[in-house]
Order: sequence, then structure tokens, then C-alpha cells
Amino acid sequence: MQIALAPMEGLVDNILRDVLTRVGGIDWCVTEFIRVNDRLLTPAYFHKLGPELLTGARTAAGVPLRVQLLGSDPVCLAENAALACELGSEVIDLNFGCPAKTVNKSRGGAVLLKEPELLNEIVEHVRRAVPKYIPVTAKMRLGFDSPDGALVCATALAEGGAAHIVVHARTKVDGYKPPAHWEWIPRVQEVVKVPVFANGDIWSVEDWRRCREISGVEDIMLGRGLVSRPDLARQIAAARAGEEVTEMSWADLQPMLQDFWLQVVDQLTPRQAPGRLKQWLAMLTRNYPEAVELFSAVRRETDLDAVGHLLGVQRTEAA
Repeated sequence: MQIALAPMEGLVDNILRDVLTRVGGIDWCVTEFIRVNDRLLTPAYFHKLGPELLTGARTAAGVPLRVQLLGSDPVCLAENAALACELGSEVIDLNFGCPAKTVNKSRGGAVLLKEPELLNEIVEHVRRAVPKYIPVTAKMRLGFDSPDGALVCATALAEGGAAHIVVHARTKVDGYKPPAHWEWIPRVQEVVKVPVFANGDIWSVEDWRRCREISGVEDIMLGRGLVSRPDLARQIAAARAGEEVTEMSWADLQPMLQDFWLQVVDQLTPRQAPGRLKQWLAMLTRNYPEAVELFSAVRRETDLDAVGHLLGVQRTEAA
């Protein structure tokens, strides 16, 4: 079984990837999508969204990072994929699942599920452009407004050369509304010979067990469930191994929050930093009552020192 940390734009950046992968249980992670339009991007742009490329495409915990590209131009995607490999990415992932309206309007993400022939062409071009030993993978949803074409899209990706396919078991129109339709995943797996990962609505070990039973697949990708329960991957890995599952306490989480805050203050502007902390705290309120209280305390706070005081940390002059 492989457990992957999902790429989540504006949330799972290099800071949160660093903090979460240190908890354990995550086998690999993915950059936020790198938007490709009509030109070859600069190495600096790749390093901005994937600074781990400068350290062997690994997080500090040693977890491999994959570069994810999003776009609709097969040639331009192929050229940027080749550059990403030169910069150190050991896998190229292609995004056909983003539901954002702005992305879809500019012909990126889930809207491409309306064009299975183009999906196939994109994967083929990227596959030819990168070294043979570099896997090309894909992430898709069940469709744009209906899952009726899911099997055709998955087949197009696999035949194009995708080494595996992550299936977010909702359509674009579904957004993130529950439930995820895990029952479609075995249908996808039946028509492709490559591994299929289940993604969507896995918030707990119990959810993982039900997903595995319904989907019939072992490999999973965790997104919001892992962000809101930072040890979820570790819990699932323990359960899969038949080991005792112990849950991270709020006290256990405190050093992670403090480290996260110090990195955020160091890497983001004073105006951006409080918002990034509040974003993660809001997700943590799902599982930690203490996070509700802390979120309430920092909600309207913008002063960095005041926020740090609430977290029990003090910035150094270097920060």
C-alpha cells in the first residue's frame, strides 16, 4: 500500500508538506499544480512551488516530492515536464482534476475530462519527452458533470502512458460535497492495467477501511483528511500492518504548530502569515476541540508577535 499526500493549491505548500511528512506514514507528496500556458517556465518558478527540488526532490523527512503540471497544450506541457526532470523531479504528475472555475475557464484541470482524446495526447507527449525511467502519472475526477465518461478518460490516460491514476471519486460539479463515490473506483480499475489510487472523503481509519472495502484498491491519496488529522497516514499505515493505532493528541500537535508558524513567518510576508496559520487551524477544528478555541483567539489577530504569543513561541531577530 502507498499513501500519498494530495496536492492542494494554496494550502499544502512546502511548509505544510515539511511539517506533515515528518509525522510519518506518507510515502510521497506532490507540488501544488504548476500552471503551464504557452511558454517554457523558468527554473526559478519551479523552485518557488517546489523548493524541495533543491534538496534532491525530498522533504526534510526524506519523503519524495513529485512535480505536478496543469495545462492543455501537449507540446508545452511536454517541454516543461522535461525541464522539471532536469531539475530533479523523479516523477511527473498531470492534473486533470482541479475543479476551480478560473482554472477550468482557461482550459485546465477537470474541464479536460470532456476531451478524452486530448488527455491521451497530453500524456503521450509528456511520456515521450521525459526519460524512460521517469514515471508519468495522472490525477482525475470521475468527470465534469457526470461520471458517465470516467472509464473512457481513465483508459485514455492509461493508454497514453500513465504509470498510475489517482481518482478523486467525485465529478467537477460535485466539488467537495459528500459523499465520494468510491464504488466507481473498481470500475476504473477494471478497465486499466495500471494501479489506481482512491482519493476523496477519507477522514479517519474507519473511512479508509470502508473505502478499501468498496473500492477494492490498496493505494490511497489523502488531502483534507490528512491536513485536519496530521497523523492520519500514520494511523492508516499502522492499521494496515495490524499494529495498535494511537492518535496524536493536541499536546503532540503543539510543536508542529509552532514550527509551522516560525516557517510561515520566515517565508511569507507579515500580511500573509496570519492567514496561512488560520487556514490550517480552521481545518484542525474538525478533530481538535482545542483548535476551536485557538482559532477563535487568533481569528482577528494580525500582529505577528501576538500570534506567536498565543502559540507559545517567540520570534528571533533572524525571523
